[in-house]
Amino acid sequence: MRKAIKILLLLIMAISSAHAEPIVDIKTTLGDIKVKLYDDTPVHRDNFLKLTREGYYDGVLFHRVIKDFMVQTGDPNSKTADSTTMLGSGDPAYTLEAEIKYPKHYHKRGALAAARTGDQVNPERRSSGSQFYIVTGEKQSPRTLEMMEQRANHERKQQYFNVLSKQHMDEIRALMKSGDREALESLRKRLADETEAAVKDEPMPREIKDAYINEGGTPHLDGQYTVFGEVIEGMDVVEKIQNVETGRADRPKEDVRIIKMTVEE
Repeated sequence: MRKAIKILLLLIMAISSAHAEPIVDIKTTLGDIKVKLYDDTPVHRDNFLKLTREGYYDGVLFHRVIKDFMVQTGDPNSKTADSTTMLGSGDPAYTLEAEIKYPKHYHKRGALAAARTGDQVNPERRSSGSQFYIVTGEKQSPRTLEMMEQRANHERKQQYFNVLSKQHMDEIRALMKSGDREALESLRKRLADETEAAVKDEPMPREIKDAYINEGGTPHLDGQYTVFGEVIEGMDVVEKIQNVETGRADRPKEDVRIIKMTVEE
């Protein structure tokens, strides 16, 4: 009986371990950081694990550090870069599909997220194949969060209105050509009313507001970048990194390097 119970406990432990979110240890020249990877961002999780196991990150610099914002690394070109080299464009020659899970995952202090190029050249918001950042951020005021909430709702409505306008573009052009301003204004109002009916205001969840007010983060990045993990140990090391003196292009004047990254098995 005892043997059967022992076997059952071992099976339960094995199953729990198999479903545990993976953990990666990041050994840097300023100390060690431990991050947990989310299972609901599998593309980013698996890519991060693959590169870590291959030793891809071993030796890279934290090439972009902005106090009260974030620390960024993962550019393979930084391994052998001298102090004059411009960094930030290196990658494994591929990008990753976006896995943006806001509001489940957001840019709280300690969030692990993927860097990417801007919307103008990357409207799908695909992530860099290797570069990532850890959020430091700063504590937000309730008023700041309220303004961000209002701006986000406005942008959502504007995007919907723009789509409607494109669908009625022939009609709009005809009215503009005829000079019928009254009909044009009537159409604009109809599309605006349709937008208001279709796109309801979405308040920022209370839990997220409390985190930004009490702990800090970078809320203006939410919904734009893939957050795929978080720091579970070593935020004091991240603090050390964000406080180093920086120069051109926010690069630390004295190199801060990842010595080695390993997956906890």
